[in-house]
Amino acid sequence: MRLFLASYRFGAHADRLLELVGTPGRVGLIPNACDAWPAAWQSAVTSDEVPLRRLGFRPEVVDLREYAGAPERLRATLAGFPLLWVRGGNTFVLRAQFARSGADAVLPALLADDALVYAGYSAGACLLSPDLHGIEEADDPAEVRPATGVEPRWDGLGLIDRPIVPHIDSPTDPDGICTRLAARFRAEGKPHLALTDDDAVIVDGGAPELLN
Repeated sequence: MRLFLASYRFGAHADRLLELVGTPGRVGLIPNACDAWPAAWQSAVTSDEVPLRRLGFRPEVVDLREYAGAPERLRATLAGFPLLWVRGGNTFVLRAQFARSGADAVLPALLADDALVYAGYSAGACLLSPDLHGIEEADDPAEVRPATGVEPRWDGLGLIDRPIVPHIDSPTDPDGICTRLAARFRAEGKPHLALTDDDAVIVDGGAPELLN
């Protein structure tokens, strides 16, 4: 299994993403964490396409809404990409769209076969946690039903063994919500990975490696 998980885009470790993938090529860009914000959806897509192209990738949007109830068709689509790029937004909305499309079963199977690399930041990284409790302090679960028609889920994909808390001391979190959440987890003795916007977590067939 190959994973690249960050707080904000590549963090300071774009070189390590390139090492995981090899020669840049097609990348499936999944922007569904932004489905609750239709006015900002296309600009969110564009804001990730540009830096991916600068690294030499060819991004193609994979909209999970188009695969609701069609997991086999989704599997065929995702299997054609050496890299998936899952951007930030609302983690609960993203989780719901993974469930509606069957991506929550398809993706772990593809990763187990080492068929592709998964790269995600912010919500795209938090999604892989065992559960999503605590993330509601930053992401609103109430956005899920209007955006997806289903109730929010509180289970993550469980592909890493502890939650990720992004945006530590970050200008993208001016109210310090994530920094306070990480402090709460520390006080509770709850294992977690607290990431600044420069940090990343790499999995390359073994234990997670934290890159500061």
